[in-house]
Amino acid sequence: MLRQRPAWSRGLRLYQQDADPPDGGHAGYHPGRPNVHARSRFRSLDDPERFALYSVHDDVPGRLAPAPLNDHTLVVVREFRRVPLDASALALMMFTARAGQAAPIIAALAHWAEIAVSLYQPAYLLLAHSLEQPRLSALLTGVHESLALQSARPSAFSLDSILPELRPLLLIEPEWYIYCPDEAPAERPSLVSPSAV
Repeated sequence: MLRQRPAWSRGLRLYQQDADPPDGGHAGYHPGRPNVHARSRFRSLDDPERFALYSVHDDVPGRLAPAPLNDHTLVVVREFRRVPLDASALALMMFTARAGQAAPIIAALAHWAEIAVSLYQPAYLLLAHSLEQPRLSALLTGVHESLALQSARPSAFSLDSILPELRPLLLIEPEWYIYCPDEAPAERPSLVSPSAV
């Protein structure tokens, strides 16, 4: 008997803390919906009032209505996941390309991702670009910090080697976000939520 794999969509919503609640707009972002398989919230390092909400949800047929301005359907370029996912730190980096420079940025990030998977063996890595705004690329990384420290590897991926190549292609500096759960767990606040990524 042939079984089709469920079709999953990945979404990213950018919002200001008080201006745009994360559960409006896209059906996949609603925290109470059963079709949401993973949901991770990130806070900008540059602007503490700016958030990004990443979600993985069932692909709902017929949901091709125009997305709100700050909602992005992510098209996966590279994805690597260890099963079971065991991460203690998540980070999100966003890159906005100059006109005509999206493809070189994606190519450079894809090459960097291949090397990062070999060297760091991350718990999770996703490289994607926005369907609605193809010049916007997102890189989501997940590591288990204690395992990285035990093997004398850096606790986070370093993009220092690739930034000189990317900067001339970027419209603005990369945006850096750190994992920020909706509610801090009472016992171990540093852990990533089981429903993340």
